[in-house]
Amino acid sequence: MVTPELLRKIADVAERYQCQALKLTSAERIALIGLKQQDIEKVWQDLGMQPGAVTGERVRSVRVCPGTDFCKRGQQNSLAIGRAIDAAHHGQPTPGKLKIAVSGCPNQCTETATKDIGLVGTKSGWDLWVGGSGGVNPRLATRIAKRCSDEEIVRLVDGVLTFFRTNAQPKERLHRTLSRLGVNSLADFLGIPRTISETQAPPTSTDNKAAQ
Repeated sequence: MVTPELLRKIADVAERYQCQALKLTSAERIALIGLKQQDIEKVWQDLGMQPGAVTGERVRSVRVCPGTDFCKRGQQNSLAIGRAIDAAHHGQPTPGKLKIAVSGCPNQCTETATKDIGLVGTKSGWDLWVGGSGGVNPRLATRIAKRCSDEEIVRLVDGVLTFFRTNAQPKERLHRTLSRLGVNSLADFLGIPRTISETQAPPTSTDNKAAQ
């Protein structure tokens, strides 16, 4: 969510540094296309923003839907939770890249089921999904917790990240860690009852490169 004033500032900076175009990315960022390497630091200063962590083995920007603030279908405040998680974890190093999405209702407009960590709002609270992945060999996430409060879901996200850092191999995505150790190993770590059936088969060895 941005204000008209901020959009004007971004457009002014883009023109000042002769950008070729502006692009809205799938991660809900505004990319300035055609910047010169030597201008990047000055662009951040002119925008008055902290540099974002875009690539590499780290927590990517949290993808969030409008939720109860701006959508009639919203059942939970996804903007508030998404901002809190992003502020706490954005850019932090992880064994492999890690994507988080927050949807304020079961429609999952942020493609929650294909993210490493997905939060889905319901009338009764937040559901936690883990181990999703897109790409050439997509994999749907597994739901491991239901009807969580705002405080509980933030704590569980913290726990999933701790589990991932402790158990993942270098360059490994969360779904591969869970395939090796089992979803219930994460549930045990988080203190969640073993109510989830591990029905997802681990990826084959030929999937390894594409999945990463």
